[in-house]
Amino acid sequence: MNTTIPNFSKQDTAKFFRTLNSRVNAYFKDNNISKTGNWKLHLKAVIMFAIFLTPYFLILTLDMPLWAMLLLSVVMGVGMAGVGMNVMHDGNHGSYSSKSWINKFMGSTIYVLAGNVYNWQVQHNVLHHTYTNIHGHDEDLDAGRIMRFTTEAKWHRFHKFQHYYSVFLYGLLTFNWAITTDFKQMRAYLKRRLFYGKEKSPKILWTTLIITKILYVSIWILLPILIGIDWWQVLLGFFLMHYTAGLILSIVFQLAHVVDQTSYPTPNENGEMENTWAIHQLYTTANFAPKNPIVNWFTGGLNHQIEHHIFPNISHIHYGKIGEIVKQTAKECNLPYYEFKTTRSAIYAHFRHLKALGNPSLV
Repeated sequence: MNTTIPNFSKQDTAKFFRTLNSRVNAYFKDNNISKTGNWKLHLKAVIMFAIFLTPYFLILTLDMPLWAMLLLSVVMGVGMAGVGMNVMHDGNHGSYSSKSWINKFMGSTIYVLAGNVYNWQVQHNVLHHTYTNIHGHDEDLDAGRIMRFTTEAKWHRFHKFQHYYSVFLYGLLTFNWAITTDFKQMRAYLKRRLFYGKEKSPKILWTTLIITKILYVSIWILLPILIGIDWWQVLLGFFLMHYTAGLILSIVFQLAHVVDQTSYPTPNENGEMENTWAIHQLYTTANFAPKNPIVNWFTGGLNHQIEHHIFPNISHIHYGKIGEIVKQTAKECNLPYYEFKTTRSAIYAHFRHLKALGNPSLV
């Protein structure tokens, strides 16, 4: 739970970058493979969309009891998280395909997940990947007053219980996307003139947001009601789908950064960080369950968060291979490589961190 990290010389940084990039590039060249996705990713995309959308069509076409509909809503939530982590994520990082239009198309799948491309790219690609674990800059650490993720966040008495109630709040992540978060983020980001890539017209961005939200509500709420499903059953299933997806996504996100091994550095009086970006990523990021084939497959490589943060434009299907290269290079350069062998140990580390931050005497 460090707020500062050792300062490495320019020589140390240069050695790490030079050696790591050379080895990773050699891996792709020697094996004659592309850094983007391949048939394995394409097949996974089909499977994830099938898990996500098949239950929806079954609910629309079959007469089924409430318990069955709610069970299928949970399955949709699992598929929703899977599409987000495996398809949308690579697409918006430009790593799904070597063709930009395919990346744009796959990145746009966030619209059927209740999100918005512009907001996600600014919040994730710009703020999170640039200012990882820096309080006040990385919005992944900002959960309002209800949660305290760093020592810089103001402490309230109810934080003593946050390691208990946090898991209930995590499920609200994508539900908030659907109803409030996108509107708040777009207003804030446009006011700050934040963009990922080419600057876009605010009118076009607002129009896109409003139209896609109308279409989203029409597909997931209005259409089921129009075909005869009771409105309260539709809303209950909708909430359950989002709660399932939100819980999965939140847990995966938290295990990569909000654990008791990673650091939470702060800028100096001039607003500067002690180390370069890549060194910063090693201190603020952790992997979990890197050898677990099920976790690797379902999380879209987000359990290999170190590799993702250093090489965000390489598809996640390669992280298992290049992870050994990153780990060895970090060791040779006397740099950290935080890794939890299992998902369980990472979960324990996360909730230990929350408990400690809930009691100021422990940090």
